[in-house]
Amino acid sequence: MKQYTPDKIRNVAIVGHGGSGKTTLAEALLYQNGASDRLGTVADGNTVCDYDPEEIKRKASISLSLAPYEYKDCKVNLLDTPGLFDFTTGMYEGVRAADSVLVCISGKSGVTVGAKKTYKLAKKLGKSRMIFVSKMDQESADFYKVFEQLKSTFGPTVFPLCVPFSSDKKIEGYVDLMQMKAYAYSGGKAKEIPMPESEHRIEGLLTAISEAVAETDETLFEKYFSGEQFTHEELVKGVRDGIKAGSITPVYCGSAVTMEGLDILMDAIASLLPSAAESAGESGFSGKEEPVEIACDENGPLVAAVFKTVADPFVGKLSYIKVISGRLTVGADAVNMSSGEATKIGKLLTMRGKKQEDAAVIPAGDIGAVAKLDASTGDTLCSGTVAALEKASFDAPCYSMAILPKTKGDESKISQGISRLLEEDAALGFRLNGETHQQVLSGLGDQHLDVAVSKLKTKFGVDVNLEPPIVAYRETIRKKVRVQGKHKKQSGGHGQYGDVWIEFEPCDGDELVFDQKVVGGAVPKNFFPAVEKGLRESVVHGILAGYPVVGLKATLVDGSYHPVDSSEMSFKTAASLAYKAGLQQASPVLLEPIGHLSVTVPDANTGDMMGELNKRRGRVLGMNPAEDGMSMIEAEVPMSEMHDFATLLRQMAQGNGSFSFEFERYEQLPNQLVADVIEKAQKLMGADE
Repeated sequence: MKQYTPDKIRNVAIVGHGGSGKTTLAEALLYQNGASDRLGTVADGNTVCDYDPEEIKRKASISLSLAPYEYKDCKVNLLDTPGLFDFTTGMYEGVRAADSVLVCISGKSGVTVGAKKTYKLAKKLGKSRMIFVSKMDQESADFYKVFEQLKSTFGPTVFPLCVPFSSDKKIEGYVDLMQMKAYAYSGGKAKEIPMPESEHRIEGLLTAISEAVAETDETLFEKYFSGEQFTHEELVKGVRDGIKAGSITPVYCGSAVTMEGLDILMDAIASLLPSAAESAGESGFSGKEEPVEIACDENGPLVAAVFKTVADPFVGKLSYIKVISGRLTVGADAVNMSSGEATKIGKLLTMRGKKQEDAAVIPAGDIGAVAKLDASTGDTLCSGTVAALEKASFDAPCYSMAILPKTKGDESKISQGISRLLEEDAALGFRLNGETHQQVLSGLGDQHLDVAVSKLKTKFGVDVNLEPPIVAYRETIRKKVRVQGKHKKQSGGHGQYGDVWIEFEPCDGDELVFDQKVVGGAVPKNFFPAVEKGLRESVVHGILAGYPVVGLKATLVDGSYHPVDSSEMSFKTAASLAYKAGLQQASPVLLEPIGHLSVTVPDANTGDMMGELNKRRGRVLGMNPAEDGMSMIEAEVPMSEMHDFATLLRQMAQGNGSFSFEFERYEQLPNQLVADVIEKAQKLMGADE
């Protein structure tokens, strides 16, 4: 592929809800332009963009894919993003790297949650937006119904620039409102035909477009209100300016299966969407944390952003990079602004799905990949200047499962494999719970973790099971007691003797509070540390279920000793005996962890959510209105009831909800649940042994 200047490059992310036809659209655009020699399908698992074995198996995109094509002296970098909510990392990566966003919406399903979320993200990040209504070849597709949904959802910036016309509920062709030409299609080929008779509808749409164009420029405004018609060039310029400013969101339609309307869409991408020269520049921070503007200039200093990482045990590490300024060349020296370390640029690649083509240079505004680069997703590479670009934000992991190796001794292999997966996916989390000794994997949902487990097996040869993670309970006491702990052992010669009286009582705090009120030297001072040490070692395991004991104060009040047989070990043992006897008499109870939940749901789902929180033993603290017809509910919920909450929320709100959950404190476990917790703890300890 030849090199293109920034003014000839278009970086376009295809986004939308899962199943809206994004990958099929990308496949059709690539085939239409000769970038692919066959028209693959998602069902057959042979598309350019869905090449990962997991994508082929699931028939859905799970990661971002880059696929460029050439059209009318332009290079278009298509970024095909996942639509499933479990794989939003790829969507965030794609929107981060793109200058424009093409929202794909099914002509059957209409405006769905995924479309709303991606449109909102693109608007927030200042990306130019275009909408394509797909699947118009299907019987139940209704463009004008979907268009009304678009207007009511996204506002008055939405304008159709391509509309279908029908006869007997069958689409006969499409009208390109920018060219004012009508086309019929046969075998994917377009043929110009006379304009259809529905002039009144088309005239109304043209009037609305002309009004929007008039708002983009003062000269055009005066011309429009003087009654003059815009020339084609003025119309194109006005729409281009409106798209770049965000005041116009054009809507196109067609079918990627029958290839209808795609020529009109390709013309629009090349002629109406802003080029990299216009939109690929970014704001960053200099070494002194001062804001700095970076223009998309081939002759400027090198500034490039790593927006995606692929870690493969056979191919090696692959870093997808967008060059903001300058030129990235093989062997060039650069500084990684995240680590401050110098790095050398290795092999450069142009990617089309999984296919790689060597490249000598990646110029400003273009996207490519670098092999075996010492960098991570979100890093900035610089040479000749100091500038750190803002990193993309990703959804935080909200669904956790414990990993159990199927083969004993594979724990270290798990950690190594997971560390490679974490390089690829910023929405994955992994930690070793020091208390339960479990390896816990966190993600965005059950499908997300299922894919991670499959990759562990296929890429790194580790077979694992997933199970709900163990909840870390605590134990404490409810009343004050005074007990004796006496350790006496005579075995001939030197014996062992330690005798203590200790008062145990509840107190605030997680750590053991130790005090002494011994009078008359009943216990020598040099044995006080041994008593304390014996107690601190004992509180690690409670007497009910073996969980750590909190909120405990122990006061050494009396005791006795033997001038020969007493030792530190004897008093340490005596203290542990007193601990066991004392806690049994002090009304021991189990404590469960309580978390603070902030969950945002559509107003229509607030009643259902309140009921669900009550089922989960939650206490609702309050409810506040949020933006866009949403409400935020604040509640306190036991952590043991939150394992599947992410899945429940997604089902209840149909993906249109979010939540955060953080540990707050421990509270006494209800009596009816104690026996079950103790039984599970005993099984766990038996398994550990």
